Amino acid sequence: MTVNRVQVVENILNANDQVAQLNRDVLNQAGVFSINLMASPGAGKTSFILRTIQAMQPDVKLGVVEGDTAPVTIDADKINAAGMPAVQINTGGECHLDAVMLRAGLQQLPLSDIDLLIVENVGNLICPAAFNLGTHINLLIASIPEGDDKPYKYPNIYRGLDVLVINKTDLLPYIDFRMDYFQQGVEILNPGLTTFTVSCKTGEGLDAWADWLRSRLAAHAQK
Repeated sequence: MTVNRVQVVENILNANDQVAQLNRDVLNQAGVFSINLMASPGAGKTSFILRTIQAMQPDVKLGVVEGDTAPVTIDADKINAAGMPAVQINTGGECHLDAVMLRAGLQQLPLSDIDLLIVENVGNLICPAAFNLGTHINLLIASIPEGDDKPYKYPNIYRGLDVLVINKTDLLPYIDFRMDYFQQGVEILNPGLTTFTVSCKTGEGLDAWADWLRSRLAAHAQK
């Protein structure tokens, strides 16, 4: 039974990877740079997206795919209110987006009018790590209130990252969060990982993030 289950899981992941490659091809053909944004619930995903929209306007056109386990459009409505196209994907209770779900979302977006696509994955530190979506980078938002032990408890999601954002730094004076301990855990799993410390409330650190993102967009446009 164990062998059969492993084979089934491998088949699912292989099929997902094939669709993910199709997604990447579609995005590349449209000239869209894409981010798979992951985090636990309450880490500040939507706030970070809204801050990124503000920082990149008016010369960068963004689109957003919102993944959620319930048929609510709260986050997508916030993106639309900021003047950017957003598509809501209801995962039907699944704890992550997969490549097939994203493909459906891409078909609903005006990709020819988008420079940067942010995919807000379901709030979870386990399931999203296993499913390739076809995006260009994987980004995780870790927040100060979550605690400094998350790299040690959820190593898989940290191993597969291209960028780490540590959010809610304005709360550091009030929460027992050992930044050196946290960063040591990250370094063990993903040496040299590009990391930004930010506060979506105060704006601290967001300029550095925006500058880095602009450089990646420029490099992508030259390919």
